[in-house]
This record gives sequence, structure tokens and C-alpha cells, in this order.
Amino acid sequence: AIVMDCQTGAIYALANHPSFDPNIFAGGIPAMDWEQLRDDPAHPLNNKAAGGLYPPGSTFKMCTALAGLEAGVINEYSSVFCPGHYDFGNNRFHCWKAGGHGTVNVVRALAESCDTFFYKMSTAVGIDRIADMARRLGIGSALDFDLPEVKAGIVPDTAWKKKQADKVWHPGETINASIGQGYMLASPLQLAVMTSRIVNGGKAVKPWLAGYSGDKRLYKVDETPLGINPKHLELVKRGMEQVLLPGGTAVGSRIKEEGFEMGGKTGTSQVKRITKAERAQGVRRQEDLPWHLRHHALFVGYAPVSNPRYVCAVIVEHGGSGSGAAAPIAHDIMLEVQKRNPATKAMEKV
Repeated sequence: AIVMDCQTGAIYALANHPSFDPNIFAGGIPAMDWEQLRDDPAHPLNNKAAGGLYPPGSTFKMCTALAGLEAGVINEYSSVFCPGHYDFGNNRFHCWKAGGHGTVNVVRALAESCDTFFYKMSTAVGIDRIADMARRLGIGSALDFDLPEVKAGIVPDTAWKKKQADKVWHPGETINASIGQGYMLASPLQLAVMTSRIVNGGKAVKPWLAGYSGDKRLYKVDETPLGINPKHLELVKRGMEQVLLPGGTAVGSRIKEEGFEMGGKTGTSQVKRITKAERAQGVRRQEDLPWHLRHHALFVGYAPVSNPRYVCAVIVEHGGSGSGAAAPIAHDIMLEVQKRNPATKAMEKV
């Protein structure tokens, strides 16, 4: 989990669980303790919040939505009928909601995380424009962050696939990428930056840890505009706000305290592909699968919705669903962050 100031880029919290006590290395760690840490399947020695790479799942839908809006492929009133799947060529791409969402626009598609809306839109937008928007929002970059373990991740496009595999990009791969699956990989840090740049009005804020050395200021607030239409950003924010309202995928994690309300986006990224045969037989419940085959649970959020200041990104490895595992954690974090209000003190010197 990460907590970031969407206006200044300050990282207030960066946490990994399970973790370890660094003091055990001070006097030489016993071989048994080292082997236990080294062989732990949850990898406690890795800084996964800054350098872990995961399919972003539906948290990436904000990128796809903005790419479609900026390209003029969709607007506020564009709608798609979702019957629970999208047929393209000889392939059927399933929405997470088997019975479908009915007719949805971009705001409702974000609020209810309708896959079909983004499947159809992405085929008209194309992977290169989606990838360009992702990079503008901070995905696919090491972000010049303070820690060496940060990784750039992967934002695939036609040139990337040609370079990596000397193969052409296929439209079906765009459909997968549109909902943050396929080759797409991002870190929690990048997802926090992406969310910050969306909710702060499209400013190219960058994350930082160390603010001052004595009285010397070490950071610079980057307010360079990304050139994204403010109306499009507001439209996406409206969808994110409705994620936490009745009908939204994370309504159970809404912050009810007045003035502390949160907006956000759930995500659930597949670790194991569901085959056609498995779907025909009835997909097993996530809790029936071995832990390492269960979906990752993701949530990105911001608060307060009236004047965004704080952003969080939460990933629960193999947690099952973003709404069930990640969003409740984000609720607790964002409520506590606002009550403590660390930004007040952090900004006194600015």
C-alpha cells in the first residue's frame, strides 16, 4: 500500500506485508532465519509497494477511458450495451458480470467496472493511443523515485511487441490491455501516480520521499500540465466517485464521515487464465483455488472527493477481488490519513 499527496508528490506511507525486522541483520542473521525469509512464498524481502509489478486490472480503465475521450472515440453520452460479453472475430471476451450491465456510458462503466464497454471502445482507439495515455499518467516509468528497487513495468504497444518478439500486434491483445491484463504490468507506486495525475487536474506530479536536508529543500512540485482536457478528467473523476456510491463496485467501503468521502476504482487481475473448458464446466470459486493461483485484488482511491489531496494504491496479492479485499483496507487507510492530516505539517515550509 502507498499513500501519496496528489498535489505535491510527497509519499506519506509505503508499506509491505509481510515484512521483516531489519535489526536481525545487524549482528549476522542465523542461517535458518535467512532461509525462512528467502524461501517465503510471499517474498517479504522485496519492496513490492515500490518495485512489485502486477497486471493493473480494472484500475487501468481510467487510462483507457481518457484515451478514448481524448481521441474523440467516445464522449459523455456514448453508450454500449453489455450482454455479459463482447464478440470480436471468432473470440468471445467475457465481462466479469455474467448477466451483463445493460446499457452503460463511460461514467457508469467506471462505477460498475463494465468490461464490455472498454473492450468495444478499445478496438476503435487502438493500443498506441492507450499506451500513450498510460505513459502520460506515469505507467511504464521509474518516475525518478528515491529508491533503487523501482521498476518501470510494461506498457505494450505495436512497437514494443515488434521489438520484443518481432511480431505484429493483434486487436485481441488491445482488448485485453484495455482492462489492464495481457502484457500490461504496473507497480503500486505507478498506480498512485496515475491516480494523482487524474484527480489533481492533470498535473505531472512526481513522487518523492525526502523533502528536506536540514533547511535545504530537496524536492520540486511539478505542476507541468499533461495537456488532458479538464472536462475529460472531471468525467473520469465522476465515475470514480460513483464507484463508492450505491451501484458502484466498492459501495461497501465508502467513507461515510462527512468531508472525508473517498472516490476510487476497484481492480481484480487474473493470475491464471480461465479456459473455455473451465468456463463451460463452471469456474471454481477463488477460495477453492490454491493461493498462488487466485486473482490479485487492487484498489486506487483519493480523498476528499470535494478537494482531492490524498491518494492511495492497495494491492492484496492473490486476495481475490478488489472490492472484497483491497477496498476495505483503502477505506481504513484513507480515513486515518485524513484524520491525521499530515499534509498540514508537511507543507508548512513550502
